Amino acid sequence: MATEELYLKDSYIKEFEAKVTKVNGNEVILDKTAFYPGGGGLENDVGKLIKNNGETINVKEVKRQGDEIAHVIEGGELREGDNVKGVIDWDRRYKMMRLHTASHVMAAVAYSQFNALITGGHISPEYAKDDFNLENKDLIPQIVEKANEILSKGIEVKVYFLPREEALKIPGIVKLAERNPPSIPIWRIVEIPGIDIQADGGPHVKNTSEVGKIRIIKIENRGKNRKRVYYTVES
Repeated sequence: MATEELYLKDSYIKEFEAKVTKVNGNEVILDKTAFYPGGGGLENDVGKLIKNNGETINVKEVKRQGDEIAHVIEGGELREGDNVKGVIDWDRRYKMMRLHTASHVMAAVAYSQFNALITGGHISPEYAKDDFNLENKDLIPQIVEKANEILSKGIEVKVYFLPREEALKIPGIVKLAERNPPSIPIWRIVEIPGIDIQADGGPHVKNTSEVGKIRIIKIENRGKNRKRVYYTVES
């Protein structure tokens, strides 16, 4: 049975009730989850599952297995049919949401101003890194400055779903170099009106004002057309 992915419609669900549908060693499948399994450069969520008797079991990793989401647990035991309450490590998740939305705005600026695409990236709670196919690394501070200007405007971040055929008609819907458009029939779209629109499956903040300010940690030259920026966000 496919796991219902609650985070796709609401990234702000911190706690939820669910039933264990399958157990394989320390991997537990639930009928629904708000734990993000990682992907698109974002790390997975962690947190805990609480049994009806109050026993707390740590979730140390979450990963996708086909149409199911596996929760890797430690410090307890669960059985098929058990009811649990899932609790996400919200501070960790929210920092990654802020960084994720920041990365979308930076990607939009790089694409619109310099026709540059992201060739790789990673988001952890502490910082994010993005690789751009740029020749000049001096352009990156300009991208960040413009992104911060946009973030400060307090623009609503919209999430909705479109059929694949309709989504493919939108220019720049996939802004990752060498990334093939998803083959699934329904796409999840994340739009910052007037700034960016992308097919995306990860959690985001509801408004750009929540991101704060992007601060560059360092910039690296990774080759002729590959410049890497490490950055974080500050309130």
